Amino acid sequence: MEPKTSTPPELSPAPGKQIVNEEIVYTQEFLDLLLTLPKEKNYFGVDSYQYNGFWFPKAPLYGMIESQIHFQPRKNDVFLVTAPKSGTTWLKAIIYTLLNRQVNHPQDPHHPLITKTPHQLVPFLGLLKPSDYDLISNTPDSSTRIFGSHVPLIGLPKSVAEDNGSFDCKIVYLCRDIKDTFVSFFHFANEHLDRSCNSMEKAFDLYSRGVSGGGPVWDQIIGYWNESLKRPHKVLFMRYEDMKTEPYFQLKRLALFLGKPVSQEEENEGLLDQIIHLCSIENLSNLEVNKSGTTSRGLKNHSFYRSGKVGDWKKYLTPEMAAKLDHISQEKFHGSGLSL
Repeated sequence: MEPKTSTPPELSPAPGKQIVNEEIVYTQEFLDLLLTLPKEKNYFGVDSYQYNGFWFPKAPLYGMIESQIHFQPRKNDVFLVTAPKSGTTWLKAIIYTLLNRQVNHPQDPHHPLITKTPHQLVPFLGLLKPSDYDLISNTPDSSTRIFGSHVPLIGLPKSVAEDNGSFDCKIVYLCRDIKDTFVSFFHFANEHLDRSCNSMEKAFDLYSRGVSGGGPVWDQIIGYWNESLKRPHKVLFMRYEDMKTEPYFQLKRLALFLGKPVSQEEENEGLLDQIIHLCSIENLSNLEVNKSGTTSRGLKNHSFYRSGKVGDWKKYLTPEMAAKLDHISQEKFHGSGLSL
């Protein structure tokens, strides 16, 4: 099953040439690499490649490898990393608002979040061309940029993932109950596919085998969890459910980690409530910019906002499906101290 948004066929490469596929220029070296990798169709009907134990569609894989080669961090860059459909859009809005609150107060009627989507304000690193890296300016501090990513820890540029005396890059990892993550992914995917030809059973089979963007999701999660235990100054591990049940504590924890702690004066003036309201799924989903239009990849803006409810999986998964995902989680996380 092909996505509704079709792409032009690729041209056969001539030796030593670069290949243009829409706006992406693939090097011959990358195309040769693809020939050596395990390949399988993902739920979108698109070829997905297994690279270093994780699955990626062609374009995100190329963007990841390019960033590993070309990305040069700035002193205080921030990376928000998630498995797809784990609260990415929500946390992009929150981090952007926290780091920009001195110049764009959450109650400002002209706040950027009112006219731009969180994905416009906080781009995915892997979707940028290397020539665009230095054009990103989304905080008042020239030494700080905010990027999103869906890649595992080994997929981040080494200059970001490793400790370096010259840089203090921060990684914020947000995870979510695997069952809710899968259900959210299924609904998101079906917004962009011919639903009559796709089933939850097909999506579930692929997902449970790890064939999802940046998956297996369990391996991605445990990688960041272990790193957060080793280097808590570098990696902040957050749970979607904690953000829902204790938003004030989690916002203050996040702000402190980012080096922009919430002052008592700000708290007394209601800053946390203002951020929670501005960045809530309910508020964002009702803004015109998020109700219409598409992303640069042709994805509908409104599809990034559904229910956001904890435990929504209970309405969709069979007991057998839920038990299987829980069983995989228990096996993968056994002995780590992590439970979802």
